[in-house]
Formats: sequence, structure tokens, C-alpha cells
Amino acid sequence: MNLLEIKNLKAKIGDTEILHGIDLTINRGEVHAIMGPNGSGKSTLSYVLSGRDGYEVTEGEILLDGESVLDMEADERARAGMFLAFQYPVELPGVGGMSFLRAAVNARLREKGEDEVDQLAFVKMVRAKAKDLGVGDEMLKRAVNVGFSGGEKKRYEILQMALLEPTMAVLDETDSGLDVDALRIVSEGVNALRGDTRGMLVITHYQRLLSHIVPDYVHILAGGRIIKSGDKSLALEVENNGYAGIIDAA
Repeated sequence: MNLLEIKNLKAKIGDTEILHGIDLTINRGEVHAIMGPNGSGKSTLSYVLSGRDGYEVTEGEILLDGESVLDMEADERARAGMFLAFQYPVELPGVGGMSFLRAAVNARLREKGEDEVDQLAFVKMVRAKAKDLGVGDEMLKRAVNVGFSGGEKKRYEILQMALLEPTMAVLDETDSGLDVDALRIVSEGVNALRGDTRGMLVITHYQRLLSHIVPDYVHILAGGRIIKSGDKSLALEVENNGYAGIIDAA
């Protein structure tokens, strides 16, 4: 069974249709990348997959492990295994980082029918995973994302992904605002989570991220449609020649 199936997906904001019929299948163990010019619908696709309010699906299907997610709220999709790393992670003043992470992890465990993790075991779990991502205790003690730099916010999101162990991870322009060192750290964190049980969809403008997180498949999104698909060499073609030739050919 396919992990994620998107069939003829059309979606709009208000009266404006943004996605005009997306077809995409991701299997376990695969990393797919979506590239495209500004306004092509990349972020809209990530928001529709995660169940963000304000986006209306007018046609098509989204199946996760064979089950439609269209009637699920965002939190239900998360518990079912969908994860979205935002381009611009939001700050949550007053919400302690450790409490937030533990609540999310325990919600995911309950959904899988497993026992919740106690406070002591959770602290050990977080510190072990945080160390590799350069997330120190001082960051964990803060409110979620409050006072974090852009790179810290992205590392914190990858820590969330490592703890939640989603089956389908969507990374929306995770490289946005990262310097070279932060990009390497975040990419190493993502690569450590690649595996036979998980699929990933990486949304990006630039080849530089895909030099670190090497995709199995690359898709070009333009005008709300996937107009071309290929292997990692397609990202290099975009880097060298831009989108214009591909869009014209389509």
C-alpha cells in the first residue's frame, strides 16, 4: 500500500483556486522534493496536506495509509502520522518547550495504543536527540520558539520530528533563512530520520538543500500543477537553467 496518495487535488483560498489538480504518490522509504517558482502553490500544498484552516479542497483525495484525511482536523492528521515543518515556525509565548514536546509525544503514543512516557524518561529521550541537533537545555527551557533565531527554530522543528517519529513528514522550505552551518545541522537531522517506514516531501526553491537531503524524485510545480518529474538531476537542471524553459515546454 502506498503511504501517501494525492489524487487530482484541487484547493482554493476564498474564491481563488491555487491547486489545479495535483497527482502524487509517495511510498515508504522515499524522499520526494517539490520545487517551483514563487506563487506556484508549494506552500498551499503543504498546508492542505496538514489540514490548516482557510484552505478548501474542492476536488480530489488525500490518502494516508489508504485512509482519507480530508475529514480529519489538523491534530487528528498529526496523530495519524502527518508532520509539517513550517517555513516560518510560530512562537508560542507562555507554552514551555518541554511540556509542549511531551504532550505532543504522548498524544502520538496514545494514538498508536502505546504507553505514555513519564517525565524522567522523556527528559532523557529529549536530551539524547537534542544533542545531535545542537539544541541545548537552555533552548528547551524557553517557551516554544520565543527568542529563537531562524536556525534555532528550524532545529527545534526537526527535534519535534525526531521525537514524534511521523510516518509522513512534509518540510516546507526548511532551508529558508538558514546559514551554511545551520543548513548542515538541520539536513543531518533530517537524513538521520530517513528510513524504510517513513516518507518525506521536501519543498524548496533551491538545489542547495537537495545537495544535503538527496531526493529520490524531484517534481516541478507551476501554476498549481506538477508539470515535470524526474530524479535528482532535475534539481540541477533548475539550478543551472531556471524554471522558464521547463514551464515553456510544459
